[in-house]
Amino acid sequence: MPQYLFDPPAVAALPIQGKSELFPVNRLFFVGRNYHAHAVEMGKPVDKSVERPFYFTKSIGTLTPSGSTVPYPSETNNYHFEMELVVAIGRAGFRVAAADAHDLIYGYAAGLDMTRRDLQLVARDKGRPWDLGKDIEQGSVCSEIVPMPGAVIERGAIELAVNGATKQQSDVDKLIWNVREIIEDLSRFYHLQAGDLIYTGTPEGVGAVVSGDRLEGRVEGVGSVSLTIGAAA
Repeated sequence: MPQYLFDPPAVAALPIQGKSELFPVNRLFFVGRNYHAHAVEMGKPVDKSVERPFYFTKSIGTLTPSGSTVPYPSETNNYHFEMELVVAIGRAGFRVAAADAHDLIYGYAAGLDMTRRDLQLVARDKGRPWDLGKDIEQGSVCSEIVPMPGAVIERGAIELAVNGATKQQSDVDKLIWNVREIIEDLSRFYHLQAGDLIYTGTPEGVGAVVSGDRLEGRVEGVGSVSLTIGAAA
């Protein structure tokens, strides 16, 4: 057995609906600006005819299970929620055709991409990486994985409420790049692996939260995700 200088991190994993096994999580991919109305509210409209999807990643240590209470993060005054459909990859694939994308899908989840919006926008406007705005400790929230091997979700309500008041409300059919197109394009850049999670983008209505807020989101046919914002870190 190898000896380590200090204990390595535990395997990141999520529960699977109806199963005793856990879903070991490998990598976290996020699709940026993938709903037209959200792209417009961010001041960056998207023209699919001339653009490809773009992505950012978060470290695996940001993964947080639904139902958690997390501290309001440091160095921000504008902490935002982003409700998303999450695709769980169950098989390896590289340069996958859109028509074959379903072969890689194990299931789906509901997720939150929490964002230091003030830091993200400063970085964006200066042409810098988004890491400080996006790669936030406990900032990638995910529900249990719902097994749907080979299923491609093409529609379904997606919404989020803060303290019971609806803030985001749309439908997955409004994705600019749909699930098949995302898998096809992302697999041109990465050898996708079992355990990868793809957060597919957020609809319009993103906004700030404060300590004490309770977030509850859902994706029709998949499930729900919740988060409580605790005191400042």
